[in-house]
Amino acid sequence: MPHSCIPIACLAGAVKRYGRLIALDGADLQLQRGELLALLGPNGAGKTTAIGLLLGLVRADAGSARLFGRDPQRIEARRRIGVMLQNAELPPTLRVGELLRLTASYYPDPRPLQESAALAGIADLLKRPYAKLSGGQQRRVQFALALCGRPELLFLDEPTVGMDIEARQQLWATVRQLVAEGCAVLLTTHYLEEAEALADRVGVMSRGRVIHEGSVAELRARVALKRVRCLGAVPLEVVQGWPEVSEAHRENGRLHIATAAAEAVVRRLLDADPQLRELEVQRAGLAEAFVELTRDAAEAADTDQREAA
Repeated sequence: MPHSCIPIACLAGAVKRYGRLIALDGADLQLQRGELLALLGPNGAGKTTAIGLLLGLVRADAGSARLFGRDPQRIEARRRIGVMLQNAELPPTLRVGELLRLTASYYPDPRPLQESAALAGIADLLKRPYAKLSGGQQRRVQFALALCGRPELLFLDEPTVGMDIEARQQLWATVRQLVAEGCAVLLTTHYLEEAEALADRVGVMSRGRVIHEGSVAELRARVALKRVRCLGAVPLEVVQGWPEVSEAHRENGRLHIATAAAEAVVRRLLDADPQLRELEVQRAGLAEAFVELTRDAAEAADTDQREAA
């Protein structure tokens, strides 16, 4: 296999149990250099456990986890990553600049302190005690700590929770810059627009397995529903009675329709109202695709359990 195709992070058939709870049930995942993989899934889907395996924080009961081709617990692998977890315990009395210098000292070739601060948008916080910062400011400091060692692989676990819109946009811009420079990023997020804005690939997890993996466009294509919007005089109750329409409502005078047969619905609308205007047809967004995929997976798992019983 060419060197460029060797994944820098990999789960292969990973299984992890906590007593009777199966957190991972044969999960497979690969991440290449210079790509951003967004890992999505409901709470309890196994995302945090998958990251824990790749970070060497926990061991798989079966299958394997590899980081740069090595055991994730090896220091040679760990020095090449940056990590921003949901829950970070940092010394509250240290100032932000002191935290950055301390963290940078663990790496062989760290970024200059001012560069890390600028990338994370915290240049104005360096002299402030960490404990005195707001939640959003603390998240930005944690982001600076994650990237200060020039990581080849960055783990971002719900990175923008608590951030305002401006801080979130700045983090997105920095992440795009890092990926363009060849850094790989594994992102978990509950903000679907974040995955849509940043991800090269999306992995959807449900019940300890990766049930779908592909581009945002491929994930959207898995969902048949389309959104039709228009202004016109067709009565809502008439549209709701059409067999092709899954759901319809009016909002600010505009008709909103969900359908798996957009072309047929548009023809019906134009036949019923030749004066129809501002007609829009949109494919499903990532939110609809995500909900539908995880629901289908849960229903399939429940069916399997009933048949096994």
